[in-house]
Amino acid sequence: MDVLEVSHLTKRFGSFVAVDDVSFSLREGEILGLLGPNGAGKTTTIQMLLGVLAPTGGEVSYFGKKFSVHREEILEQVNFSSTYTHLPWDLTVRENLTFIAYLYAIPDRRRRLEKVADIFRIRDLLSRTMNQLSEGQLTRVNLAKAFINFPKVLLLDEPTASLDPDVARYIRDFLLRQRHDFQVSIIITSHNMAEVEEVCDRVVFIDKGKIIADDTPAELARSIEICHVELFIRDGLKRITEYCGAHALIHRLEGRYIIVDLTEHAIPDFLRDLMGQGILYDEISIEKPTLEDYFLAVVRKESVQKL
Repeated sequence: MDVLEVSHLTKRFGSFVAVDDVSFSLREGEILGLLGPNGAGKTTTIQMLLGVLAPTGGEVSYFGKKFSVHREEILEQVNFSSTYTHLPWDLTVRENLTFIAYLYAIPDRRRRLEKVADIFRIRDLLSRTMNQLSEGQLTRVNLAKAFINFPKVLLLDEPTASLDPDVARYIRDFLLRQRHDFQVSIIITSHNMAEVEEVCDRVVFIDKGKIIADDTPAELARSIEICHVELFIRDGLKRITEYCGAHALIHRLEGRYIIVDLTEHAIPDFLRDLMGQGILYDEISIEKPTLEDYFLAVVRKESVQKL
């Protein structure tokens, strides 16, 4: 069942079209990645999904009800967190979360606050003011805020930015458990492609305000032909860099390791050429394309079009 339907959503600022006829859906219990380069229209889309911005055209529906008609009822079951928005600096964490709790019909607000404080490991931060917190601590408090009403639909903007790896892992595991145990539906924006591949069932990719792809992370990665071939060069490091330059191959050096971008069918000829030139290598690894490769391919295409 779809808990969110976005139909022909459009947003114009004067003559500039920030979001251009965007349509997609979010299924119950699905984690959806909303990706795209900076300025692609992701933030504007999220703001319209939250009602912060009114769309120029199109419609947003939650749980089969039009957002424009049932806004208050719907927002009881929706929440949002962003690394780039902050709660009032001079209030304590407890005061902020208590205030947020009163925006929702929560039966026992004190108990709910204590529960999310335990979930996001912020109990020791409750008496501190927001301006005393590190970036990672602010991120955890914002996530606690987003779960204060235990929403059915959650919109997360860079949910693990600024977090230490162990805390980021804890948050990812927590989101996956929420999806599994309570069928929470989540939209995530992130620049961490490995994270998106791990947690997202599907990805909607936006570029210049339009959807250019809607598929699983694996299928988007498979649409890229380039593999990364990594070699440890025992002899001939200068010759292989000259070879890559002469054949216009994208490559980078890391000590005596070289990573070369090649299509899969070109790898055998490449290795034969190295043997023919007496270039010796002791190790080889071949990395298949990833979602990050898809992202970079879109960004490179956009950069070329601007030239």
